[in-house]
Amino acid sequence: MLARVRNPFLASNKKMKTGPTNKVLKDLIQELRKKSRENDIKLWKRVADDLEKPTRKRRIVNLYNINQNTKDNEIVIVPGKVLATGEIDHAVTVAAFSFSGSAEDKINRVGKAIPITELMKESPAGKKIRILG
Repeated sequence: MLARVRNPFLASNKKMKTGPTNKVLKDLIQELRKKSRENDIKLWKRVADDLEKPTRKRRIVNLYNINQNTKDNEIVIVPGKVLATGEIDHAVTVAAFSFSGSAEDKINRVGKAIPITELMKESPAGKKIRILG
């Protein structure tokens, strides 16, 4: 009788670790979930869920999308990256996990580009904030 030899290349009984490996992103997701639990705010949980997705499924939004879908002095959050294609012609506050360099410059000319953590401090209740992407 032949003995069964375990092949190290086949799937093992251990589950693979999934989720983001970026330390900054992990910390942000934890902070969003904590804020959501403490104050029972679904917006922060939704953003955390979106940021937890694989990179290829995370949202990518161009400036022309932000310009088309926002009004003057509105606050939007992008759980992903903002890219610089297009222009913004009205004041808008955009919070995102990351910005391309030129997108951040274009937004700051007429509005304000901030990280998600700063938006959580400015508006902890999550009122009048739209998710884009």
